[in-house]
Amino acid sequence: MRSELIHKIFSTPASQQEPLILEIFQFQYQNNPVYKRFCDAIGRSPASVSRLNELPFLPIRFFKSTEVKTGQFEPELWFESSGTTGQVNSRHYIRNLALYRESFTRCFHQFYGAPEDWCILGLLPAYLERQHSSLVRMVKELIELSGHPAGGFYLYNHEQLQQTLVALQEKGQKTLLFGVSFALLDFAETYSIPLPTTTIIETGGMKGRRQEITRQALHEKLAASFPGCQIHSEYGMTELLSQAYCGDDGLFYCPPWMKILLREEDDPFHILPLPGAGKNNKALTINGIINVIDLANLDSCCFIATDDMGKIYPDGGFEVVGRVDNSDIRGCSLLTI
Repeated sequence: MRSELIHKIFSTPASQQEPLILEIFQFQYQNNPVYKRFCDAIGRSPASVSRLNELPFLPIRFFKSTEVKTGQFEPELWFESSGTTGQVNSRHYIRNLALYRESFTRCFHQFYGAPEDWCILGLLPAYLERQHSSLVRMVKELIELSGHPAGGFYLYNHEQLQQTLVALQEKGQKTLLFGVSFALLDFAETYSIPLPTTTIIETGGMKGRRQEITRQALHEKLAASFPGCQIHSEYGMTELLSQAYCGDDGLFYCPPWMKILLREEDDPFHILPLPGAGKNNKALTINGIINVIDLANLDSCCFIATDDMGKIYPDGGFEVVGRVDNSDIRGCSLLTI
């Protein structure tokens, strides 16, 4: 059953995902005790769910207090969220790393092409300094898939990173730099380098190192220090095994097996209708709190109610516009628009 579902997850087009999503909901209801208890408590069993807007979404905080697992298994590893002192971190138990690898590599191919076409670098000091980071695992494996001899991680050795970027630029090498926001800002305040063949993917978050600023302000600062560079963003978190990416138009887009819905702030069980057809017509956008369907979460829970506030556009793109009041400052892409 599990292997059959995995095949369907990555082979079903986005336009045909709804029956699969409902099938996986039934599978997780039957095999995930934590999710079943939650569904029963709010009166949402498979018998009462026939459409996506009726799905129950597990509050993300459950990953802090329970083992959210579908089926019985000894995890191959777990991912743990970063957090400030005194905070309880989330844990995501991974049955098989191969499923995560399948998700992030397919997603990378969709948005950026083959890793072999890039030299991939990571400026992720807050993540490298702790174990069990899903972001570090993803970037590490993408660096290995790239196979470029200059690829690798940088902690606080900004001078070496600057030298590497300059050398790659002189060769015309396509370069991808994943960076946590505070480290990218520190680097940008020290160095100014024209980088027309480089794409920076900021993964969000000041991790208590700097004052939070808007994503737009961050991108403007990076663009000023690195003329010609493409500035993108990633939306991901410990509790998800898939990522959305934001390019030049400022909107995030998901791979086919990941979907964003919005719920009302005052009624967490009311899913808002998606906007009608139209290309980035802001008059047709909807606002609410982000719920994520991530089918790569087959072994945990595919239906997650986050604490991020967002907007969805008619073409399927979305923005992250802030956090729910009193929610933890955590995860990736915490910058507001």
